[in-house]
Amino acid sequence: MKITAGIITLDEEERLPGAIASLRGLVDEILVVDSGSRDGTERIARDAGARWVHQDWLGYVGQKNRVIELATHPWVLSLDADEALSEPLREEIRALRSAGEPSGNVTGFSMPRCVLYEGRWIRHGDWYPDRLVRLFRRDAARFAGGRVHERLELKGEVRRLKGDIHHFSFRDAADHRARGERYARLWAESAWEQGRRAGPAAPWLHAGYRWVRCYLLRRGFLDGSQGWRIAALSARETALKYRMLHGMLRDESCRPKSSN
Repeated sequence: MKITAGIITLDEEERLPGAIASLRGLVDEILVVDSGSRDGTERIARDAGARWVHQDWLGYVGQKNRVIELATHPWVLSLDADEALSEPLREEIRALRSAGEPSGNVTGFSMPRCVLYEGRWIRHGDWYPDRLVRLFRRDAARFAGGRVHERLELKGEVRRLKGDIHHFSFRDAADHRARGERYARLWAESAWEQGRRAGPAAPWLHAGYRWVRCYLLRRGFLDGSQGWRIAALSARETALKYRMLHGMLRDESCRPKSSN
């Protein structure tokens, strides 16, 4: 079972070493596809023995599909620069490799992702288990989706692994808020292009439901004060998404250029 680990980057000198370290001794190739870093990302990748490729930004979907196209080996392990494989997950993948090619029509393996937020591993609410297919056959897979939150489309059977991907997603609360605003804009632009529209009550209704789901229904309250902040900021991002989408109905200047 030959594996290429693929990582897309832009100015990730701070977090890339952890991602690469978690792959060392486990995969046959580490491929870094970079969209124009100006810090030490390239040096870190090359010093670690990774294969470095520059690719102008194609969007999250296009950039991750470029990884699939460039991978040398039949299996691809897709990892973000702010992620790392936990030791239990490393052991599971090591066992898969020792067993050889999986039997039947298995083309992918899913795994839970666990976020470290303000010094605490978050294991409830909307953020966990956040199960994703990250190990897959390159000839059966393709990423699809809008401008943000890409999804993997896979032909074949998916088996479940137990070990976590560790996700070091936000540097601080300001980073969390800023990224929420950026993702809200990207989501609203994609939704507009897909023909979705939102009325004036949509931001309140969707944000209220998001908070209830995250904090109460999925027991985010068990994550303490961090669970409260995650629910509140998730509701804020949801309100922004629908407020921006509604604004596009009223103000042509708010609409994405591709819709004109």
